[in-house]
Amino acid sequence: MLEIVILIGALIIALIIVIKSADLFVDNLVDIGGALGISQVILGVTAAAIGTSLPEFGSAVIASLSGSVEIGVGTVIGSNIWNIAGILGISATVAGIIRTDSSGINRDGLVTLATGIILLFFMLFGDINWTASVVMIALYIFYLWRLIKSQKEYKEEKIKEEKTDESYERKPIDKKKIVFVILGLAGLIVGCRILVYSGVELARIAGIPEMIMGLFTLAIGTSIPELVVTLSSAMKGLHELSIGTVLGSNTFNILIGIGIPALFIKIPVEKLSLTFDAPVMIFVTVLLLLLVKRSGKLTRSGGIILLTTYISYAAIRLTLLV
Repeated sequence: MLEIVILIGALIIALIIVIKSADLFVDNLVDIGGALGISQVILGVTAAAIGTSLPEFGSAVIASLSGSVEIGVGTVIGSNIWNIAGILGISATVAGIIRTDSSGINRDGLVTLATGIILLFFMLFGDINWTASVVMIALYIFYLWRLIKSQKEYKEEKIKEEKTDESYERKPIDKKKIVFVILGLAGLIVGCRILVYSGVELARIAGIPEMIMGLFTLAIGTSIPELVVTLSSAMKGLHELSIGTVLGSNTFNILIGIGIPALFIKIPVEKLSLTFDAPVMIFVTVLLLLLVKRSGKLTRSGGIILLTTYISYAAIRLTLLV
């Protein structure tokens, strides 16, 4: 009983650390991006996405290399489903609306969908091995190159605006903000590590199976940075940053979160992951794109649809194990 109380207490403390760290991370990251002339979309799919994906990446690598490969694959797929259906669903429901940048959603949304299809393709052949790993890592490098090219185009547009608008003035970078971004990210990682440890221990005490721990306990736990950063960004009106964080995180989770561990060890594919979890991941990605494409924004009703989809998925997935 005492152990359960301590674990719940650790969860609460860790949650406070994560929330405060996310505010520190988002506010200062946006300020730095603005000073450098980096768009919110690029910030979201790179710095914010990679930074907030570190818990999933670390969990997947550690789980895979320690032999708990079901947790590794389950964490990535479950996290991606939760990122879109859960995180964006909650953010849109709470914030009321999340507007999107058409070029960003066209590029990053389609890339996220493509990576899900690529993962499903490799899963059809059984174990995910080093061949698939090389392809995934190469694709992520190409994606980063494309983002760098897009950023150059964005910067050129800003330079043109500078020449025509004398009121536009780029702010100098405050070195303290860089320190605050690092501290915020460190707080997110440490806070989430405590959250995940406490959640996993509580799940084990409750007798929850390993695959379910990966799909739900670990997946949702390690995605808390994305949840807090995305929700915080949406509430502050940083819409491109919020959606960009989720899309970039999902792409990183698959191509790097699975690609890196597959370099060292074959990752087996569970039947339900192939026939149910991966298709659901692709479905929610398509659903998001359709909801956003229709009006150029994710509304509260769209958020409710996504949340309902996640609840339905969770209920069906748990039923399939019985």
